[in-house]
This record gives sequence, structure tokens and C-alpha cells, in this order.
Amino acid sequence: MALSDAKNDVDNALTRDGYRGHSFENAFSGALSFLRRTYSKDLTDVDLAVTGIPFDQAVTNRPGTRLGPRAIREASTLQPCDPPYGWDIDPLTEFNICDYGDLAFDYANTSSFPQAVTDHIAGILDMGAGALVLGGDHYISFPILRAYAAKFGPLSLLQFDAHSDTWADDDMTRIDHGTMFYKAVKEGLIVPERSVQVGIRTTNADTMGVNIIDAREVHEIGPAKTVAKIKAILGDNKTYLSFDIDCLDPAFAPGTGTPVWGGLSSAQAAHILRDLVGIDLVGGDVVEVSPPYDTTGTTAVAGAHVATEIMCLYCWNKRQKSKG
Repeated sequence: MALSDAKNDVDNALTRDGYRGHSFENAFSGALSFLRRTYSKDLTDVDLAVTGIPFDQAVTNRPGTRLGPRAIREASTLQPCDPPYGWDIDPLTEFNICDYGDLAFDYANTSSFPQAVTDHIAGILDMGAGALVLGGDHYISFPILRAYAAKFGPLSLLQFDAHSDTWADDDMTRIDHGTMFYKAVKEGLIVPERSVQVGIRTTNADTMGVNIIDAREVHEIGPAKTVAKIKAILGDNKTYLSFDIDCLDPAFAPGTGTPVWGGLSSAQAAHILRDLVGIDLVGGDVVEVSPPYDTTGTTAVAGAHVATEIMCLYCWNKRQKSKG
């Protein structure tokens, strides 16, 4: 990075001509788009739209994840000066990636929220872009999956989490961040035998047929074998990746509503995400970052890195498909 770049770059999210390029503005100032990407509501020719869903009214314990999208964007300003480390692809210069802003919804009319999310994501997909979603509590993945399944058919779900979120709940009007994947299986949005949950360390006897690689197994077999097992389960199915930040041990991500000890380290997660390259990823989310419970910002930093890896996985997959 040239000193002149740092002196002259400011508010690239608002002033960049187009979508591509690194940003050299000071991390502590400027407009807080994700990775300083251009803010845009026009998705013409956009490859990937980053959008926030600041909702936390489905939590069972501590709220605060409505502040997650803003915190993840702020933490991401540490990364836009260079290509993502360890990749043979640089999405920031090779793809049109925009920050689409946050979903607008009526926080006092909760019953209207699920359809608002589905319509929001469907609008992105209809324009030919993928969606990278910053949450928000984990419930948001359910209405997102509805939009994705409507476009692609039933998907493989790759879920990183401390909790399975498949507790029984046959009341489709309930909005709960612990039951939405039960409903997703029941509704036919995901293919359970081709789906996998990684990092689980809470008891739920009924897995709904979804494969489990719990946290202890990850620790015992290591990241490389974990990746091999994940890829064998997913096969070549179109895959949606949902990363609940509480998959990480509270030592690495204290800012979340339902922390559970014994989780993955940030190093393990980085290794696994990087080596998932090649899966047919069509979209993803990072959820449950709750800034009020982390005065250091560490959890948001982890969330920003996870989102960046999802971006790279998506763009790598898109590049391969464009080669025919």
C-alpha cells in the first residue's frame, strides 16, 4: 500500500467508479460498507450482493444480534487493502461485489418479517447475483432458504454451529432461532442426507437425518479430515453455507447470545473454510454476532473473516462455472 493511497482514498463505498478494486482508506474512518465495497441498490451485472438482516427477535437467550451487520462491516475494514490471504482468486478485483445495504422491515410487525426476508433475497437472486447475508439471529436462514430453494430446488445445507437448530416445532407461525432447520427439512428446502452440521456440542436426539460432525470429532480428526468428510457428504449438490458464530469456542467469539464451551478455534474454522474450495456454493450467511457481549470486537472480526471466506468460496465456484 502506497502512503499516497492511504492519504487520498476516502469513502470508496460511495465514490468508487464501479465495483472492483482494493481500498486503502484508513480502517478507522469512512463509510462502513462490507470490505469497502460500493453501496448500490442496482444489481445490474453484480456477481455477489452483501446484505444485512438486523433481526434478533427470535433469540432464546441474549439479544443484540440486530447490531451484528453493522459490527461485521466495521470489522471488515481491516481487510480490503489486499487480496484475501491464501487464495488463488481475488474477488475484490475480479468480481462485481456490492454492499446492498440492510433489509428494511417493520420491527413491530414480526409476523411480516419472514416474507420480507424471502422477498428481499429473491429480489437479489432474480437479478442473477448471489447473496452473502450478515445477521442477525439464526432464524433468518429459514426465510433465506425459502428464496434459494424456490430458485435452485432443495439444497445441501452446510451449517457451522454449536446447536443443531432442529428441535421439533410444527407451528409454522413461530419465529425461533432453534427450530428453523426442523422446519426447513419438513418443508423440503434442504436435503438432509446431503447436509452436514459441523461443531455441534448440544444434545438433540432427532437430527432430522442431517449428518453431524460434532466439535469433539473435529478436534480429534483435525481440519483436513473434517473437510474430506464434509465434501463427501455434500457431493456436487448446490450448497448453502450458514455459519453461526457460536460454532467457535467462546474464547474466540464471546459476543454471541448462546455460547457453549468446547467449540472450534478460529484457526480450525479458517483451515476448514479455506479448504472447502470446490463445493458448489450458491450463497451463505454469518449469524449470531452480538456486539454488546464483546467489548474487544473479536467476535465481529471473526464474523468478518468468515464472511470473506464465504465470498471467496462463492467467487471461486462462479469462476469455475464460467470456464464451462
